[in-house]
Amino acid sequence: MAIPAVALPSQLSLAARMGAYVALTKPRIIELLLITTLPTMIVAQRGLPPVWLMVATLLGGTLAAGGANAINMYVDRDIDSLMHRTRKRPLVTGAVTPRNALAFAITLEVVAFVELWAWVNLLSAVLAVSATLFYVFVYTLWLKRTSSQNIVIGGAAGAVPVLVGWAAVTDSLAWTPVVMFAIIFVWTPPHFWALAVKYKDDYQAANVPMLPAVATFKRTAQEILVYSVVLVAVTLLLAYVASLGAIYVVAASVLGMVFIGLAARLWRQATPKAAMQLFSYSITYLTLLFVCMAVDIFTKL
Repeated sequence: MAIPAVALPSQLSLAARMGAYVALTKPRIIELLLITTLPTMIVAQRGLPPVWLMVATLLGGTLAAGGANAINMYVDRDIDSLMHRTRKRPLVTGAVTPRNALAFAITLEVVAFVELWAWVNLLSAVLAVSATLFYVFVYTLWLKRTSSQNIVIGGAAGAVPVLVGWAAVTDSLAWTPVVMFAIIFVWTPPHFWALAVKYKDDYQAANVPMLPAVATFKRTAQEILVYSVVLVAVTLLLAYVASLGAIYVVAASVLGMVFIGLAARLWRQATPKAAMQLFSYSITYLTLLFVCMAVDIFTKL
């Protein structure tokens, strides 16, 4: 595998340097986190929360998630250089130095905590930063390189934003956000494993024991199918716990059946194409599921 060219930060234009720092935060992942946070706030409010509160919460969540992702890139810069999918990341290409990346990440976390505490509440600030600590120390530093169940446990960090969103509105937690947390927690393995099927050679080259890299295709597909069935069950449980109506129940059922159907096809066919189709749908699935939560609430106003 060719080693990417290394560019000194001083050789880059201001726009390129800014783009490199933005890339450290993994914006596409943050978008998905925000998509789940806002509907959670609407369910907690049983209507539309104040605009200032939504903006403050989403800003704090963006900063915290961005800092966590930047620390992840700092820690993983050695294996990122070995993987085709990640070899153009800023720390691999040299667009950002490791020292500056770490300083940037820590600054984001501090600003996120202060912003959430000052404009939202202490509970949301603590939850946001705790997600970063879990993601960095439990997933990135420990599980990612040692366990095939890394994304199963580590995925909990990506489910915390719904707790942040609920806490922002109520300054407390309850069973509803816990079930929402469980939805994202159970959704993460089939979502990520479907993508990892395509890049299993990368994970093997970097000696990262992601399930598709250490298990047979059939075993991976079987695990994905089991998690998909559990996922749909948890989404329907939310209807009862959160007192959601027919719009959400129908949407969760239809979206879930398609999810299970794609997972079952992957189990039968065991092809990378089927895995990528499931991965692509999983993003649409989670987005529509949470949007339908909000729509269901608004129809009752």
